[in-house]
Amino acid sequence: MKSEFEGRKLLILGGNPETIPLVEIANSWGIKTIVASARPADPAKAYAWKAYDYEGLDVGKVIKIATEEQVDGVLVGVADILVPMYCKVCEALDLPCYATQQIVDVFAFKDVFKATCERYGVHGIPEYYLDSDMRREDLDKIVYPVMVKPVDNGGGVGMTVANNEEELRKGVKAALENSHSKRFIVERYMECDDMGMYYTFKDGCCSASCIYDRYTTDEQPGVSRVCLGGTYPSKHLDEYFQRMHPNALRLFREIGIKNGVLMLSGFYENGEFYVYDTGFRLQGEAPHLLMKAVHGFDQREMLIRFALTGSEGDIDLRTADDTRLRGKWAATLWFLLKEGKIGKIVGLDGLDKDERVVVNVQRLHEGDTVQPDWIGNEKQVLTRMYLVCNSKIELADTLKYYMNTVKVLDDAGNSMLLKGFDVDKALELR
Repeated sequence: MKSEFEGRKLLILGGNPETIPLVEIANSWGIKTIVASARPADPAKAYAWKAYDYEGLDVGKVIKIATEEQVDGVLVGVADILVPMYCKVCEALDLPCYATQQIVDVFAFKDVFKATCERYGVHGIPEYYLDSDMRREDLDKIVYPVMVKPVDNGGGVGMTVANNEEELRKGVKAALENSHSKRFIVERYMECDDMGMYYTFKDGCCSASCIYDRYTTDEQPGVSRVCLGGTYPSKHLDEYFQRMHPNALRLFREIGIKNGVLMLSGFYENGEFYVYDTGFRLQGEAPHLLMKAVHGFDQREMLIRFALTGSEGDIDLRTADDTRLRGKWAATLWFLLKEGKIGKIVGLDGLDKDERVVVNVQRLHEGDTVQPDWIGNEKQVLTRMYLVCNSKIELADTLKYYMNTVKVLDDAGNSMLLKGFDVDKALELR
């Protein structure tokens, strides 16, 4: 327990399941946690000292909550859409904030982020010009398939794949319905290697904490591809450091990032890297859990400390961090479910006895129902398993073991699991 923070009040914005561990760590330090979100039933609220609701993105209401509670710090949870609110609340109350308005302006909208990246040689996915008028001359220039996205939402929400004009029009409608700013982009649909690039910042020092390969499902045509897992470090690590990392560092430095954590999601194709998304906050994908297991430092603790003191602590990233994971191999393994009611889950008992499983984050349980609108986004994730092994072969064997062991059946005894990724291909074992 960090007794130095005993009794201090921390306001956490957002209450989704991925925010629960952040609340629990603060609680263990004796901090009085206050979770505020727009959804009354958000699960993280059940773990907090106090919980509040607000409508939409009502910054004024959140400032009122923070003022009346006399909070000592504010922190955003695991939700991109709340980073601008986080910045405004901290500014209004003169509290530590790892974001600035300039940074928020770049990262809050996919189209602005993409344009900014291009100025620094960080390429985005090729896109097609199209606005809500959908003029015939613009539609005729589109080569299918394409991905349609709202500019200000994440986790696959409002994103669809279009293979023809009819599907494109439906995709634009879905994107606009899920965009607060009523803006969307249409990009080439990429069928190539997917990657994650996760950075840690402390007092102006930037460290590439992990570069990894991601694998997504192809079983759900017409919707955004949901992640099936990832392997660390990436097979493209050396080329990334040669070709893209220096440009990314220049981008981060010139927009003024000093502290915090940042994810870049990208594709690799024929020697080129294309960034397609970002998040200037903790990730639901939670690579920080693997980093804690390998390196010993916890980004969540760093961010809580920063929110209350303006400092992430005494950690020296130059010695504490290692993109190559100190010679170890790691993975995240996601189990995705089809639509339906969960009747029985097999294979997740006793994980605490397997030293290769450092964490298992289960979102759904027996009796829960996977809704139709969950398909194509992270709501259909049953659990995320985090693995650390001493060799590539050991990691491959572990991944295969759990892919074969975990079973999920509906009430009629039918399997609800989507198939996993090809382990041998992912780890280049064949």
